[in-house]
Amino acid sequence: MAKLRRCRPLLISIQFQNALNSWNYSRLLDKFEASLRKKGGQLRIRRVVVWLVTLIVPLSLVAAACSSDDSVLKSPQWPNLRTKIVSPSSLPPPAVSGQINSNGGPFLTDRKGRAIFFHGVNVVYKYPPYEAYPDPGHPWDFNAHDASLLARLGFNVVRLGITWSGLEPGTAPANDPAICAKGAPSDPNQYNPAVVANYLYNLKKTVDLLGQYHIYSLIDMHQDVYNELFDGEGAPAWAVCTDGRPMADAPGRWSNNYGSRAAGAAFHNFWDNSVVGDLQGEFDRSWVAVARYFADDPWVVGYDPFNEPFSVSLVKFKEETFASQLRCFYEGSDLATLRFKGNPPSHCAPGVPKSGLIPQLLSADPNHLIFYEPDIYTSRGGPNLVGPMQFPRLVFNFHDYCSYRSGKTGNPTDLSACAAQENVTLNARAEDRPELATTYQPGGPAWFMSEFGASSDPGLLGLLTNEADQHLIGWAYWSWKFYNDPTGSADESLVNVNGNLKPTASVLSRPYAMAVAGEPVSTSFSSTTEQFQLTYRPDGQFKADTVVFVPLAVHYSSGYCARATGAKIISGRKASYVRLQNLKGSSLVTLTIDQGKCSGA
Repeated sequence: MAKLRRCRPLLISIQFQNALNSWNYSRLLDKFEASLRKKGGQLRIRRVVVWLVTLIVPLSLVAAACSSDDSVLKSPQWPNLRTKIVSPSSLPPPAVSGQINSNGGPFLTDRKGRAIFFHGVNVVYKYPPYEAYPDPGHPWDFNAHDASLLARLGFNVVRLGITWSGLEPGTAPANDPAICAKGAPSDPNQYNPAVVANYLYNLKKTVDLLGQYHIYSLIDMHQDVYNELFDGEGAPAWAVCTDGRPMADAPGRWSNNYGSRAAGAAFHNFWDNSVVGDLQGEFDRSWVAVARYFADDPWVVGYDPFNEPFSVSLVKFKEETFASQLRCFYEGSDLATLRFKGNPPSHCAPGVPKSGLIPQLLSADPNHLIFYEPDIYTSRGGPNLVGPMQFPRLVFNFHDYCSYRSGKTGNPTDLSACAAQENVTLNARAEDRPELATTYQPGGPAWFMSEFGASSDPGLLGLLTNEADQHLIGWAYWSWKFYNDPTGSADESLVNVNGNLKPTASVLSRPYAMAVAGEPVSTSFSSTTEQFQLTYRPDGQFKADTVVFVPLAVHYSSGYCARATGAKIISGRKASYVRLQNLKGSSLVTLTIDQGKCSGA
């Protein structure tokens, strides 16, 4: 009866929302995802799909809520974790180390051939000096306490933010005629090698610190609404060219500035590289300096070239226009000609560099991966129109957010609708990935969800992490700390101002397979029963172990019981990593971890 009383309000709410959400989804897709603007019969088909999504997904949430695993409805109790800094020397050997590969298929792999999964967080500081690094007494300080706590929670990757404005701040003002005049691109004389060297020196402090705790860095060139003049960050002031349009704040939330005429012009001049200041060329030059600096760093997993790419062409014109601009940016005008999903070949603007950012990064760094992103609206379920690119070492990288969120806190205003939309995004990206297959990456590149969450709602995060498990995909939560983010809120952070973890930590710190010596089949974790399960098909050629992280401090403080079939557990009963050796002749391995000691132990 308690479950029935608990579920009845959600059932009534969903009965009402079936009609309302259908209209909301349709309005959302019409307004924000230009790619779904269809006519005639296609429009009717879309309406049917929207009705099905808004009916089936919320009802599935009710089923989950009313089942034995009621984690979607309750906020887990979390005692603030106060801990001394754990010394790197006290850590067990790393589960994963060395170069990570993306050779084709959904999974990243290590040098031993094992399937690799990353769970982590975003660390992005959006004010000068535009990076987080060890610097006691300053708001951008990222220190051993941070790294130690991340390791204890089981995170093995940090999406570490940098900005173009930090690398190449320059001295010229916005709309400088010597830079923003139309014409053939040339050197704007804003690049200072000493500034770049100092910036990268500080960044490496963080990369090295994380590496000591066996945590990889995914270096992310971050931006939101291009520049501070539009209430965002990213590009330096000298790279802002608005074609004479006034830079007035749009009313309401900061993201409304994406629609301002001035920001639109600034983005357009960047994507078409249509001013004499050679904006794309300078952006590429800064990035290449980063790639060369970290080319041999064993704890860098790769680079995220451009956070949440946006252009007014996504709104004003057909989405194919920006898909072409983005391909030109990634590939360069000499290569961006491939047709995709029936769209015409890309035609690059005259000023676009012949060699795009991706081939330049691959040339500067032959070891690390490129986690490229499609356009910003793919994070809300819109289609990916950046098709296959003939390069090695690519990772299909996307974000997953919903529109049913508070503009102030980021928390969902409608949990069922929010979860439904984000599930649509995950399913859409799962369908996209194999379509990106090339000769370098048969079966498509590996994939990764580098942003999601931005919420203090454990229910939403529980649903999203469970969905990620079902899709067998790694992720990085947004975000570790608030850092007075100009485009976010304190509710988004995992750590509060006192350095204590929030209740969402018990959702995000969860057991998971870091390395699998075979082909992963399924994985799941119930935050109610504390049971973890993993199934995979072992590969006899792998001599390395399968390694599963166990969050002792969060979920298994009273111990755990691990049982396996098809493999031998070779780790101790209290180890924070369960290590498995495949048994000879086994065709399927299953691992189950339960709270408490094994009976008879």
